[in-house]
Amino acid sequence: MTTSREVPFIVQICLLTLVLSCEAAHQRLKSLNDLKKIDFGQPVPKHSLLLLHWFANVIDIDNNNVLLLTFDPNSEDFGSHHYGNFEDMLDPLPRGHRYYTVGNLHEDTSDELPDYVLNPPVREYVGTNMDRIIFRVRERTSGDHRIDQVYLTQHYRQDEHQGTRYNPEYTYRISTTLLHELRLYSVEYNPRSMFELRDMFDSDARDHS
Repeated sequence: MTTSREVPFIVQICLLTLVLSCEAAHQRLKSLNDLKKIDFGQPVPKHSLLLLHWFANVIDIDNNNVLLLTFDPNSEDFGSHHYGNFEDMLDPLPRGHRYYTVGNLHEDTSDELPDYVLNPPVREYVGTNMDRIIFRVRERTSGDHRIDQVYLTQHYRQDEHQGTRYNPEYTYRISTTLLHELRLYSVEYNPRSMFELRDMFDSDARDHS
């Protein structure tokens, strides 16, 4: 028989198991080398590379590798908005944190995104509006909003009949190191970097074929 003192401990174990299962469910991408191992094109849209590159460059990363949000998702900047995590795909939220998502090209404010994301100059990178970035923000009284988790994800295909849910199988936790590396490619101001990025991924795909 379970005593009243044992109940809190059991609850703690259940919560810990839930957190660990969420963590284990998503592959971590720690560097460009990890990113290149993903089969972009099918089933992961190549457009997600552009979206992730944009996100890496629009946020700030300070000298202590702290990620700082530079836009307001509560005002739907760049088409961003709150993400409720109602299907429990990600970790339960700590106090004072919120999830947001960005990347829906059909939002009214998505026209704030740069042209290389909205209208990629390389045809194979034109997206079908499936890919998204999810980021977790710690809202502080000092006014700066710190990002402590970043995910690359995508919606299910229409023929999978899952509505607007995200697909956990193709949801990846993005490291600060990878965001740093993506910032080296200034696609917006140097279109040639777009082709360099494409060639890097294409050559890697050929090497693994």
